Amino acid sequence: MEILKSSRFGFVLQLVLLLQIHNVICYQYKVGDLDAWGLPSSENSKIYMYWSKYHSIKIGDSLMFLYPPSQDSVIQVTKESYNSCNLKDPILFMKDGNSLFNITDYGDLFFTSGVAGHCEKNQKLHISVLSGNGSSASAPSSDGALPEISPSYPTVFGGIPAAPNANSSSSSSSLPTKSLHLPSAFIAAAFSGLVALIA
Repeated sequence: MEILKSSRFGFVLQLVLLLQIHNVICYQYKVGDLDAWGLPSSENSKIYMYWSKYHSIKIGDSLMFLYPPSQDSVIQVTKESYNSCNLKDPILFMKDGNSLFNITDYGDLFFTSGVAGHCEKNQKLHISVLSGNGSSASAPSSDGALPEISPSYPTVFGGIPAAPNANSSSSSSSLPTKSLHLPSAFIAAAFSGLVALIA
């Protein structure tokens, strides 16, 4: 009986530790908050500029664009197309009225309405995706090389290790990450505690 009580206590302790260690949180942001994706009003013409400045978007988050599909759309464009309101050759075209864009890389992202004339009326959005340390970072170079220290992407079972850096020792890193690193022994112990609790 004493062993059963200690197993339950161990399981509860392991569960509490697991919940304390877990720091991976992703958000889904509705672009424009209370307003849907659409033409800004004359009294709030810079809504999307202000909206992007008040939200810290990071890898794993997503952007939700809500709009009437018969009246609008969303396109992802290059910086040059964003600045000139060029709607030709978008990177991505979304038109279902309930468009979800998943953030998978850091750097700058540019969106505008796919309807002619809307971009010129400030229906456009520039997002700076934050890197793992909370700072805005530029995307990898065009030659495909990784940055000096690659970010570690959080997953349920631990992070993908950063690329080795020849200039530093493997035990030190200047880029703090929010990865969840759980030893397999810890996961196995938590699972065995669950089995013992159920049995």
